[in-house]
Amino acid sequence: MSSDSLSSAEEDVENEQSVGLLSNVMEARAEHLKTRNYRSLYSFTTALGIGALVMILSWLIRYRKGFAWNWDPELQFNWHPLLMTTGLLFLYAQSILIYRTGRNASKKRLKIFHAVLHASAFVLAVIGLKAVFDSHNYASPPKPNLYSLHSWFGLVTVIMFTGQVTVALLPPEITLKYFLYPGLSRSLRQAVLPVHTVTGIATFTLALIAALTGITEKTIWT
Repeated sequence: MSSDSLSSAEEDVENEQSVGLLSNVMEARAEHLKTRNYRSLYSFTTALGIGALVMILSWLIRYRKGFAWNWDPELQFNWHPLLMTTGLLFLYAQSILIYRTGRNASKKRLKIFHAVLHASAFVLAVIGLKAVFDSHNYASPPKPNLYSLHSWFGLVTVIMFTGQVTVALLPPEITLKYFLYPGLSRSLRQAVLPVHTVTGIATFTLALIAALTGITEKTIWT
């Protein structure tokens, strides 16, 4: 092989390496920009969520006279909007985003955080439901339950959310084997994940609709 051919081949290799390096740098910059934009958007929306909860709390304390339990049904109701929005909107949203937000954490730790946020949202939802049913049943005269569009949206939301929590609370041998155990087969993960994702987003959307209709309903009628 002539020296010119050898030199040309070396230049081609160097060019390919330069192009590959440039491509990697551009991809890294794009990924960094995407991550930075996500963090900015996440911080902004989380701040909005906290602000919304503070406004709801202020509304309930200042204009609806605070909180009580079943000895004062009117004030017991006030737990309902606060707990349901905290659980099924704020905590649920954090749970949905935890894998993206904590992308550098271990998968096992993220699964634990995901489960804890789900469980916390479920507990708040149960207490919130008891508050609203008690406030209706103990009122004088008693008020009907499940009579409005908001209540039906809320019922479907809670049923769907309970279904997800029920799956998570299966016996340990089933949960560990099929959901938390890192040796879960790839085919089963690929089959379950889209269903879980779509169901979660649909449930969150219904929770948002229920919250908007409920707050609007209460603001107009009282």
